[in-house]
Amino acid sequence: MNNITLFTTTVLIWGTTWIGIAAQIGEVPIIVSIFFRFALAGLIMLVGLALMRRLKRPVFWRFVIAQALCLFCFNFVGLYKASALISSGLVSIVFSLASIFNAVNARLFFGDHITARTMVSGCVGTIGLILVFWRDLFANFHPGVLQGIGWAVFGTLMFSFGTMASRKNSGLGTTPVTANGWGMGIGALALLIIIFVSGQPLVLSTTPTYWLALVYLAVIGSVAGFTAYLVLAARIGSARAGYATVLFPIVALAISTVFEDYSWTPLAMIGVSLTITGNVIMFWQPRARGVIHEGSVRQ
Repeated sequence: MNNITLFTTTVLIWGTTWIGIAAQIGEVPIIVSIFFRFALAGLIMLVGLALMRRLKRPVFWRFVIAQALCLFCFNFVGLYKASALISSGLVSIVFSLASIFNAVNARLFFGDHITARTMVSGCVGTIGLILVFWRDLFANFHPGVLQGIGWAVFGTLMFSFGTMASRKNSGLGTTPVTANGWGMGIGALALLIIIFVSGQPLVLSTTPTYWLALVYLAVIGSVAGFTAYLVLAARIGSARAGYATVLFPIVALAISTVFEDYSWTPLAMIGVSLTITGNVIMFWQPRARGVIHEGSVRQ
């Protein structure tokens, strides 16, 4: 796949996973649902790689474990905890800071230069999301909002740390597919430990809708979504790939418009325009105007 296809795939997949998540809320504790999701996703990836004879041991287990704990465990615990306390709109706004977190962490861990384009596009996109979710931000403010924001920041930071671990794995020769397969299995094991330590019951749902949603979240949301995102991050950099977190709430709202009669306000339309503008700033590449570099012509 080319980079545009990978980016579009990531945005479209993660813009639709909320449907599956919403279908799972109810009789099964959230953390148990996350465990089922990554246990199934990890099993699919490991068995699939084994059948294709592409299952390999990671070069360094410690970075795969770091990716597993950050991306496939603590990230989701933080974001789901946040969703129980604050609106999904506010969670989306906090999570959209992932592109900026990625830029800062890439500077800290890899010495990357933080470009003005990255910071401007990330800020413009985040401001756009604030305008889109303006009504949600102030409709039900309560003391738990700050706690919810704290959990959302924690989840977003874990997502960014996991992206850095994935980049390290790629640099050491462990492909995103291999790291994801082992990582999802390790993440599921960590979640299972948290479940038992916290005393959560390992409840099984009796509704077909729940299990259909689980399959979608595991296969499409996790196996396909995370693989596309991490391959993209390895190719174009974690900061630019992280901009997907700004766009997928817009996809979610577009779907909500069709199926849930979401009503667009002028402020929300301006917000969407800003997120698109941020996307243009991030990825626009001016064409060279007839410049021929020395050595570009070979005999």
